[in-house]
Amino acid sequence: MSPKFFYAYLVGAIVALLLAAYRLVAVYSQVSVSEAFLYFIPAILLFYMAYKVYHIKNDSELM
Repeated sequence: MSPKFFYAYLVGAIVALLLAAYRLVAVYSQVSVSEAFLYFIPAILLFYMAYKVYHIKNDSELM
């Protein structure tokens, strides 16, 4: 993972989170809990990748 992708991961995670929230609000009565969890998995993974890349960036600046 390269530190230059930090903002790409962060923007992707925010967009995925907003799309998941919109999907849940738009069809609230037709969504099950497991389906809602599947909508949030990409956002969670992208936030995690942004977090890991941020720490790689900070560690490289200390050396």
